[in-house]
Amino acid sequence: MLKIIVKEGEQIDRALKRYKRKHRNVKVMQNLRENQFFTKPSVKRRRENQKAAYIQNLRDQEDI
Repeated sequence: MLKIIVKEGEQIDRALKRYKRKHRNVKVMQNLRENQFFTKPSVKRRRENQKAAYIQNLRDQEDI
């Protein structure tokens, strides 16, 4: 449960912005969507390896 304490004199827009940032950083929605369906461990590993290879490729391109 996320709690946002609105400080005295703080605008509601700022408090909403803080809430949205915390919500995004906690990855609540991402976890809910991820756990909707079962994913086999081999598929998870393959996806992680593909992501790591992609990031490594980007870094290699940057170095050239």
